[in-house]
Amino acid sequence: MSGLPGVPAQPGPAPVLFTAACPDCRARFELSAGALRLAIGASPRTTFYSFTCPECEVAVRKPAGERIVELLTGGGVRTLRLHSTV
Repeated sequence: MSGLPGVPAQPGPAPVLFTAACPDCRARFELSAGALRLAIGASPRTTFYSFTCPECEVAVRKPAGERIVELLTGGGVRTLRLHSTV
């Protein structure tokens, strides 16, 4: 229990940070899971992650292979499943 005199508060888990780069301004930075979005489509071409560059504020969209999908979902990135209409 935290808040008791003489008892240190238990720290929560460290936030997950992901290293990313902007293809426009070439800046490299770390983003929290909340700054990323993952879209999983029916094919590799429609599976991607996106974020806004904190340096130049451009919207960035990059392809996400199986390993990237695994890392992002495991790190708590919000995921959207895209459904195709046939």
